[in-house]
Formats: sequence, structure tokens, C-alpha cells
Amino acid sequence: MAPPESVPAAAALGAFVAGSRWDAIPPALRHEAKRSLLNFLGCALGVSSDPAVAAAARVMARFSGGGRATVLGRPERLDEMGASFVNALAGNLLDYDDTHLETVIHPTAPVAPPLLALVEANGHTGAELLHAFVLGAEVECRIGCAVSPGHYDRGWHITSTAGVFGAAAGCARLLGLGAVRTAHALGIAASQSAGLVENLSTAAKNVGMGNAARNGLLAALLAREGYTAAPAAIEGPLGWARAMGDVPNQERIAGGLGRSWEFARNTYKPYPAGIVFHAVIDACLELRTKVASQNIVEVSVEGDQLLLDRGNRPVRTARDCRVSIHHAAAAALVRGAAGVEEFSASALNDPTIAALREKVRAGLDESLPRGAARVSLRCADGREFAALVTQARGSAGRPLADSELDTKFRENCASAGRGTEAGRWQEAIWGLEAEADPARLLRSMGRPAPA
Repeated sequence: MAPPESVPAAAALGAFVAGSRWDAIPPALRHEAKRSLLNFLGCALGVSSDPAVAAAARVMARFSGGGRATVLGRPERLDEMGASFVNALAGNLLDYDDTHLETVIHPTAPVAPPLLALVEANGHTGAELLHAFVLGAEVECRIGCAVSPGHYDRGWHITSTAGVFGAAAGCARLLGLGAVRTAHALGIAASQSAGLVENLSTAAKNVGMGNAARNGLLAALLAREGYTAAPAAIEGPLGWARAMGDVPNQERIAGGLGRSWEFARNTYKPYPAGIVFHAVIDACLELRTKVASQNIVEVSVEGDQLLLDRGNRPVRTARDCRVSIHHAAAAALVRGAAGVEEFSASALNDPTIAALREKVRAGLDESLPRGAARVSLRCADGREFAALVTQARGSAGRPLADSELDTKFRENCASAGRGTEAGRWQEAIWGLEAEADPARLLRSMGRPAPA
């Protein structure tokens, strides 16, 4: 067998995607795919009435070529590209979706929406959907691993930039493309990769997510029609990875394909905030059982450089709250919770939370690994308390159970006014592998058009 670096990345991945067999996918990975889809669908439904989602649906409706695909939680039915864009944007809007911790990629939001759209447009079984999703997510994570951490550190929003490859791979599988055309789809996707970390606290970040989903579908459709791409569009001297600043590690792309699975390392968030803030929240929730927030005069949060880079910022909007060390700590200490409401506009403007935010100081501790945090409190009476969290709730070391994902799904459905339907949707999602027509589930997750 040729070493990974001697085979173009797109060719290796194309052969993997086209040649994969469902019966060779480990049962644990099949189950992980269902966990991921359950989590994504709940996140997207929960924000279906958000102004950003409504605006995106209005824009896409103006250009939609036909209403064959559901917009989750909404009355619009759009063409496949329009629905892919809106559903991907929605799934990531609250930063509540899944995370591959090494790369900080949110695997499902860019990959699942175009697959769901193709299921409705063309008719595919639940097993075919799950298979394509696993393969797309694996391609996305492997390409992300090959350029991490430099890619993200330079300011590229890696979920968007790597997500387009996952969307292209998954769509190529559902469209029945062979190895060569799947490789071309990945090369075409390389020319459509974009997204900036600078936009992280705004809805512009989610536009990148929507484009990753839509552009991946476009890449696969173009490849089906005979469009071609350069063999080394991903790793070549003037290809995607190097143009964005990195010499890719091709072993991480192609090594062990079909034997080891990056997607198996997917994790799920208990809190609607950036994953790097979860240890901060856990530590503060622990400390709140020992100290009343009104007695705190100083809060010190320490973590690695990524925590500071992502969260040591002023808080001006509700979106800022989800990427703020100061707000995450203050909200958890004041309210003893860190749900959707604790990262909303009401929490932003809560005077008690705002006052405590001003007492939070962030600092670097290079000895702490990524994802860990130490929180120290000083009280008015001179007492001091500290908590160290090295494995946040929801991380690989403390994964969320299926029952916890079920609860999260029900809560998201309830926030969209669809709580009474959550139970039957859950049953259908957990049973997707045996479902002959998953399009019925997707159609039920829309809303009737106004009379």
C-alpha cells in the first residue's frame, strides 16, 4: 500500500468515500451518527424563530428554485441549496452544537443539512443518510486535523473551511459518485472554502457555516456533471492548505482510513457557549455551592492561550456572551445555571451579572491543557476559594449520555414551541438506521405555511 503522502489527498479520500460499506462501519460509530443528528436537529429547531434564521430564510426564498426541502422549524420550503444554507446557519447559531475537540470543528452543522435536503429531494433510506453523514464528518475532521492548530490560529474558522469538504464528501456519497468524481468534488470544494474567526461573535460567522453546507453540495453536483479539479487542490504547492498558511500533515488525512475514526471523538455541549468556556462554567457552578455571588469581590480565571484568545473580550451584545470568559463565569456564579437563558439578552442586561462580569480577570497558565480552567474567588471577608476543571462536562473524558442528549433535545424543541412533538421525533431519530423514508421525519419538522 502506498504511503499517504504519495497519493493526492482528494484521491485517497475519494476512494475511501466511494468504496465504504455500511456493514463495515462500527456499531458505535453508527450510534454516534444518530447522537450527532439528534443534537443538531434540536439545536436548529430551538432557534428557528431567531431573527438571524428568519432573515436568512427570507433571503434564500427569493432565489430558491423550488420548495423541495424543509427549513427546520419554519414554514418555508426551499431548494436544496437554500435549505442547506439556512439549516446549517441555524444549527450552529447558539454555539450549542457538537465539537471535535482537537480541531474545535463542529462536525454536524456543515455536513448534515445538504444530506437532509438530498434525502427529501431524491429519496434515500435512513441507513444511507447515516452512512453518508459518517463519511462526510470523517473527511471534514481529518482535513481539519491535517492543518491544526495553525489554520485556526491564523484566523480561519475551521468549521466553515473544513466543513465544505465534509459536505462535499457526504453529498458525493448520497449522489452515488465514484472515487474519481468524489475526488473532483473535494477539489472543487477547496476553491469554495472560507470563514473567519474574527466574526465569531456575530451572525456573519454563521454565514460561513451556511456557505460550507451549500458549497459542498454545489461541489458534488458539479462533479456529477463532469467538472474536474486539480489532483492536489487540497495539499498542493498552491492548494488549499498552503494558500491558507499550512503545510498539511497528509498522514492525518489518509492514514488508517476506514480503520481509525476521527469522528468517533465527537463531543456534545451541555452549555450554549464556546467549548473552551465549559471548564470555566463547570468550575463556577462548583464554586457557587460554596460562595454566594454577592460576597465575591474578585474572580480570577486561568487557562491556556486559546481560552484567552477566544474569550478575553468586552461584552456588548448577547452574541458576545457566548464567547466571553467574563460572562460565562459571572452568569454561572450568579444564576447557578448555564442554559440558553443565561446567554441571552436578558442575562446580558442583568445588573447583577453585569456587575460581577466587571470583577472577572483572565490570565494565562501555560501548564493547563486545552479545555481546562482554574477559577479562584476572593470574598469580601477575605476568604478564598478555587476550583480546577481539567475535563469539562461533555468532553471526551466526561461525555454526555444518550439520556442527557434526549433532555437537551426536548428542551430545544420546547423553546421552539414544539415540545409535544419531541418524543416521537426522538424515537424516529434513534430508529433512523431501519427507516425506509426519513423524509417523512424531516417534513414533520417544518411548519405549515400561513393560510
